[in-house]
Amino acid sequence: MSDEQQPYVPAQSTMAELTVKAVVLGVVLAAIMGAANAYLALKAGQTVSATFPAAILALAAFRLPFFRGTILEQNIARAAGTVGEALAAGAIFTIPAFLLVSVNGQRLWTEFDYWQTSLILLIGGILGVLFITLLRRTLAVDAALPFPESKACAAIVKAGQAGATGAKYVFGAMGLGMLIQIFKDGAGIRLFRESVEYFRQLPASVIHHFDSSRAPLGDVQHRGAVAFATPAVSPALIGVGYIIGFELSAINFSGGVLAWLVFIPLAFFLDPGLAAKLSASGATPADGEVIFSVWYNIVRPVAVGAMLVGAAKTMWGMRQSIAQAFGGAFKRGSANKSASRLERDLDSRGILLGIAGLTIPMTWIYWNFTNNLVGAIVAAAVMLVLGFLLSAVGGYLVGLVGGSNQPVSGLTLSALILAALLMVAFGVTGLQGVGAVLGVSAVVCCAICVSGSLIQDLKVGHILGGTPKKMEIAEIIATITTAFVLVFPMLWLHEKNIIEGGIGIGDRELSAPQAGLMAQLAQGIVGGQMPWGLILFGMCFSLALILMKAPSPTLIAVGMYLPFETTGAIFLGGCIKWVADRLARRRGIAGESFDSFGSLVASGLIAGESITGVLLAGIVIAADRLKFAFSSLTSSFFGVDEFAFVAGPEGAWLSLVALAAIVWVLVKIPLDNAVRGT
Repeated sequence: MSDEQQPYVPAQSTMAELTVKAVVLGVVLAAIMGAANAYLALKAGQTVSATFPAAILALAAFRLPFFRGTILEQNIARAAGTVGEALAAGAIFTIPAFLLVSVNGQRLWTEFDYWQTSLILLIGGILGVLFITLLRRTLAVDAALPFPESKACAAIVKAGQAGATGAKYVFGAMGLGMLIQIFKDGAGIRLFRESVEYFRQLPASVIHHFDSSRAPLGDVQHRGAVAFATPAVSPALIGVGYIIGFELSAINFSGGVLAWLVFIPLAFFLDPGLAAKLSASGATPADGEVIFSVWYNIVRPVAVGAMLVGAAKTMWGMRQSIAQAFGGAFKRGSANKSASRLERDLDSRGILLGIAGLTIPMTWIYWNFTNNLVGAIVAAAVMLVLGFLLSAVGGYLVGLVGGSNQPVSGLTLSALILAALLMVAFGVTGLQGVGAVLGVSAVVCCAICVSGSLIQDLKVGHILGGTPKKMEIAEIIATITTAFVLVFPMLWLHEKNIIEGGIGIGDRELSAPQAGLMAQLAQGIVGGQMPWGLILFGMCFSLALILMKAPSPTLIAVGMYLPFETTGAIFLGGCIKWVADRLARRRGIAGESFDSFGSLVASGLIAGESITGVLLAGIVIAADRLKFAFSSLTSSFFGVDEFAFVAGPEGAWLSLVALAAIVWVLVKIPLDNAVRGT
């Protein structure tokens, strides 16, 4: 038998598995991973797989003298811990859309609705667990799928039983990420600026216009402008770029270049009087504000159109895999009459009753959105059918390409568009219809994300010898807990941004690109407010990219949607990875081990900044609610709102010290570790 066919822990073992400490650790890891990925997804539209960091942290925790445990307890904690990242992805890609949509000047939500958000996450997450449990044996055993990330994770866990885990480097990177966030966040002890913005007027150009017979039509003086920013000194964003690598980060950055250095200056150039036309307040806005308006109201809808075509291309490129998924995911599993604990799942009758029971509160939520019983029932039926089908397809794709490559956005967009068309067909339009469509999309997205995460975890458990039923129970417990706490990171970041003068979700600091896409589509199809011209321009632009065989039009479109300093930071991380790879090859130590270790260190940086950013946001919100005079840690400890040098050149130059520390951690430490391992 192969290692995969022969479990690491035999079926006859009575080793401790589903214990209180394993579940508690898993719930804590889920909360940490959820908060970190919520922060990251709001800022950059990216999440980072929690599979490997959760495995390393569980290994480290169970080595503590007062917390020692078995490999199966580690497996339970790791599996439960990954729920946080999965549910965060489902939440951040959809929930902020409820705040972003507006129909005829009326907002769906003006602030986060805690109970509706928590119920959507709870129902979507548990449905994801129940859906994929029905298909566990089919996908994880019978389908003979490669499950690349599951096998890699199982290898890490096995290796960790005999040697060092590398956890100290992950925690060290977390500490550095926390320190840098405190020193750059306005609510912390700010010592340097995260990014520096520049604005340059282009030389005036007089264009002599003439018709096809060369007869003069008139002269127009055009004056363009360029606004750009240095890459953000952000451990989280740079860590993301390091993990995805140079090629993908460069593709993403190309979208930023197109938006900020081509399309926005071109809009300025083509409309010399744009600033004067935007003087609704009676005063001509500053050039920087006009540039922001062009990016937010013109370029981003173009990016939405490009994302649509890019998502369609992704789905088309995976058409054979998706066809196999529909055929393979529902193929009857092999007969299994064994009473082995390795084949025990949750009772199928209980699963079906659970699915039926969860449909009732979901119908009630949809009725609250629509005030239309027929529309609510249709929305619930669509959610149930699409949730099951797309969870099955998503789970199959995870088995093929790994959880990090699961096309969540494309699958969710499919659900949104179908739900939107059905709402229109049943006459549920306007703000109520938009709410129902977003509700369907949010539940389906959470189900897809959690089911994909769980099938990957179940495959790891299959290799290690874990009991499926106990893993499924642990995931349900973690889902319930995370669903009721995950709203707080989103709420705190949203309200902190407003307190500091922003607009909350949708602000430049909290772009939430996937949610913006969902909001634009739901609002356009159901609410009748689609900027079709700009969407069409984006679709044609993406089509041109496809025709010239440009890689990943979707990633280019996401780069257009994000602030320039964000895409620049991600690209900087990719460049650091490129340098590290070249140095590793020169020393003859490049390989999977080097890549995995570097990714773990980068994950530590991401977690450090993300968690600290959420905690600082929580402090600001608590002080505001309790009427405490708090603006920053700087004011609390030093009596000034901000050190004077931060706004000057010193504040820019000091950021290079933080950048140097990040580079050292991402290059030197993985290289030294690889040398020691050879």
